Amino acid sequence: MKKIILSLWVFCCPFLLFAENLLPIIPQPVSVQLKQGSFIIDGETGIQFDKTQQELKQAADFFANAVAHISAYQLVTNQQKTKTIALSLQELPTIGAEGYQLDVTPEKIDLRANTKAGIIYGMQSLLQLLPAIRTNAALEIPCLSITDYPRFKWRGMHLDVSRHFFGPEVVKEYIDLMASYKLNTFHWHLVDDQGWRIEIKKYPKLTDIGAWRVDQTQLPWDQRPQAKDGEKPTYGGYYTQEQIKEIVRYAAERNVTIVPEIEMPGHVASAIAAYPELSCKQKPQLPLTGGDYTDMSSNYCPGNEEVFHFLEDVLSEVIELFPSTYIHIGGDEVNKDSWKACERCQARMKKEKLKDENELQSYFIQRMEKFLISKGRKMIGWDEILEGGLAPEATVMSWRGEAGGIEAAKMGHDVVMTPGSPCYFDHYQAGPEGEPMAIGGFNTLQKVYDYEPIPAELNEEQAQYVLGAQANVWTEYITTPEYLEYMVLPRMLALAEVVWTPAAQKDWTSFNLRLQNQFRAFEQKGLRYCGGNYTVHIKPTSTNGKLKVELTTEILNAEIHYTLDGSELTAASPKYTEPVEIKASTVLKASNVVGGQVKGFKPAEQTFVMHQAIGRAVEYTKPVSRYYQADGPNSLTDGVRGTETVGKYWHGFNGTDLVATIDLGESKTISSITLGCLQKYRDWIFMPSSVNFEVSTDGKNFRQLANLANPVDRNEELAQHDFKSEFKAQKARYIRVTAKSTLCPEGHPGAGKPAWIFADEIIVE
Repeated sequence: MKKIILSLWVFCCPFLLFAENLLPIIPQPVSVQLKQGSFIIDGETGIQFDKTQQELKQAADFFANAVAHISAYQLVTNQQKTKTIALSLQELPTIGAEGYQLDVTPEKIDLRANTKAGIIYGMQSLLQLLPAIRTNAALEIPCLSITDYPRFKWRGMHLDVSRHFFGPEVVKEYIDLMASYKLNTFHWHLVDDQGWRIEIKKYPKLTDIGAWRVDQTQLPWDQRPQAKDGEKPTYGGYYTQEQIKEIVRYAAERNVTIVPEIEMPGHVASAIAAYPELSCKQKPQLPLTGGDYTDMSSNYCPGNEEVFHFLEDVLSEVIELFPSTYIHIGGDEVNKDSWKACERCQARMKKEKLKDENELQSYFIQRMEKFLISKGRKMIGWDEILEGGLAPEATVMSWRGEAGGIEAAKMGHDVVMTPGSPCYFDHYQAGPEGEPMAIGGFNTLQKVYDYEPIPAELNEEQAQYVLGAQANVWTEYITTPEYLEYMVLPRMLALAEVVWTPAAQKDWTSFNLRLQNQFRAFEQKGLRYCGGNYTVHIKPTSTNGKLKVELTTEILNAEIHYTLDGSELTAASPKYTEPVEIKASTVLKASNVVGGQVKGFKPAEQTFVMHQAIGRAVEYTKPVSRYYQADGPNSLTDGVRGTETVGKYWHGFNGTDLVATIDLGESKTISSITLGCLQKYRDWIFMPSSVNFEVSTDGKNFRQLANLANPVDRNEELAQHDFKSEFKAQKARYIRVTAKSTLCPEGHPGAGKPAWIFADEIIVE
């Protein structure tokens, strides 16, 4: 009976525990001890602190304003009251610069820390125990003791305001959300091809011209043509320096450091639209409108000395606005073809004895780092800054998986982990059917929550270079504040717990229980959020020729129902209780059922194909990418066909051939072999240039059956193709399939770089 009562209290009284020693605080504190009684904030409550410590005055004002926002109480400071909220800065060596100690009794709240940051974080924990909005409910906090401190120094959220401009009030709301969950670094992506968003007084054209483009928001991002001369640029915006100063001040009050990103040497079509002489071609152009890069200059010319003068001027003004230690310089996705054709770039390479354009980029980055160091700042960039040699003191932000971060940490450089999977919040978090359009990918709440920022490849000493982790929000498809809220909530909260709470104390069930209180707060505040990924996860396992399917869900207390005959799924469909054996080619459908209702826009659906290689072991000459393992080493023989969702059922290979050998266990009669592959242009996934099929009876001597060229247009956005060879029936025990790697085609953002090969199944019939 006690458990039922506690469950009801969760929804009626948010300050009460869900279970013993479990408060609805996110991220989960390091140590919590609940006690009898409660402290009630009312008109007899005051805040006490040492008047000589100005930072405590700022913290007291922050908390008093927060209480006034949800109640009629105006908390006075340093006046005699019957109940006290005491703030103090002490030497507390065990909790670090951002930790805090909090004790609550019926008469007093005692909040102690080493710095103002810890005081503010203790206050954020208190605020999560109070009503989210003004309801005239009692401001009641349970008696407790908390000792708390973060696991990582860098707890970040990124926001791209170049693709779509978000006003200062939206940026402040974003900062408020970050601060509520103890995230401390706001990576502000202010410059890209599509818009220059920061006022630079020495170069007014950057915002007069570079901040505006032709309005094509009615078209999907990747279908927008380049604007034409005569079309009026009306879509965009920028932040004045006074607005930026105010946002920086606002963030600092909440212990959020803003790291500005000023892109270089690529992704700067907006700057070149304003000042064409900064590019290799030096031709006038309009700001980039969206997906069409035709005849656009998007790179600075590193052979032009004026480019460096320009950037030093720009960064000098940026440094005056942002007190952050780090300045982000981008450095990603630079198509160096323009440098190869530029006489000045080639002259620079000859003069500096640079062997290729990668080293020219390294020269560019290292030169900018020296300037930032001269100004007392540190440089951070995306992992492409490793190409051609890493700048001496640079910090790497690893986004293309974790490989760049691992390499940098082993070299003794600081690293921030932000791999696309699972840290890109512009990817789908549910569905994708029924969800707002996203750029691709699939990063669910649980996938974010399960992330471990320290890769297993790093030893204890190397792991110390991992500063933390960050989620990135690119806004190609995110056009409104409401959509922005939906994409970050509640994934932001999962990330917050990843980077704050000790890894051993993370618990998915506990997090979900505490999350319910946050959902209620979002609803009361009018914030849009995703209620969860209702898509059932279908996990096939195949051994010894038998194929079974395990069904799981992220939704707590949900039932899973399924069908195997392709029929419509209802609450009366069979209930999942144990792994389902698949005995013939079929289509499985599955959905969550909560309270007797089928949830989700459409059922999860998976096609299974039974064939002679089911469950047979696969040996790879070259390893599968650690980022695209699908369901393990036998994914090419599990009977599962991949879908358009990149992260499921596809084995990925990057820069290497797929060479797979299957042992059928015994000699069998076969008459066809098929390899299924995916092409997804925007994700750098392309069909192999060719596929070769070979067979053998002894596993040593192979003979070729067929070599099939790729028939799919390399510019096609999305395609699935079966490379299939049919032949006269013959005996074989071993089958070897080779898919040849290729490069991204001309016109693609990754032109000339290794493309991914994605394969889902080798079908033997």
